[in-house]
Amino acid sequence: MELLIMLVIAVFVLSYRRQSGESVYRFIADTVTTIYNKYAPYSYQEVREKSKQLGQEYSAKEYLSQIILIGGVAAVVGYLYFYSIMIAILYAVIAIMFIPYLAYLRNNRVYSEFLFEEIQVYTTNVINEFNTTQSFVKALEGVRDSGILEDPVLSDVKQMIDMSYANGTIDEAVEMFNQKYPYYMVKNMHQLFLQITKEGAKDSGESLENMMLDIDLLVEGVYRDKVDREASHKKFVGFGFALYFLAILTQMLLGTTNYKKMIGLWYVQLLLHLVAFINSYFLISGEKFYNQDTGVE
Repeated sequence: MELLIMLVIAVFVLSYRRQSGESVYRFIADTVTTIYNKYAPYSYQEVREKSKQLGQEYSAKEYLSQIILIGGVAAVVGYLYFYSIMIAILYAVIAIMFIPYLAYLRNNRVYSEFLFEEIQVYTTNVINEFNTTQSFVKALEGVRDSGILEDPVLSDVKQMIDMSYANGTIDEAVEMFNQKYPYYMVKNMHQLFLQITKEGAKDSGESLENMMLDIDLLVEGVYRDKVDREASHKKFVGFGFALYFLAILTQMLLGTTNYKKMIGLWYVQLLLHLVAFINSYFLISGEKFYNQDTGVE
């Protein structure tokens, strides 16, 4: 009966889409996109737009493949745990609901890595420009006009320049940038420039050279961490999915007939749901850790 209901729903969707001249694939893609744009916070929409510009945003085809893969695995797990088509469908629906969250984590990681690269470009080029101009504001103008920065960092550099000329000092401009981009390399470089500007520090060339070396070390450490995370992430995902199928091992030990008798007990079903929940929480927490705090020192 459960399978019959699902077949009827599937036939209805297919026939409706054909009558309206729209493919099922396009229907699913447009529906997901509409819901996604409606409920995504504005700040995240900016992050997602930058991911699109970088070519890192999932396409509709990739979203559909994730729906099939993640939903399919969840349905298989649900059925093998409980031998119920309805529970399998429920598990698949719940798993699919997490796909936008996984995309959110991924886009934030892409955006964080992009910002780090922009900040690296900003700091190294401001130092190089300062060695030529011996003026922090002139160095900012040189970086602004070089075309090597992108928004939002480029817009903030322009704001720093405007604030510096309006206030006659770089203090507020530096404070604004430090708060928006709280990277160690930014704070340390700005502190050095404040000292040079206010105290007229002598032999600033050596200090700036040491600053460049520190930035190189920080960048090297961040990229090394990125490579290590990617390698660990692949192993983690494989291990996380393997945990779901421990119930199959139990079935092999007990026998399918005895296992089906066991899952007729409410507390056994509760325990299996708990196992699935813990495994899912473990995987999602790992994904969150993998995608968080990337591109930072």
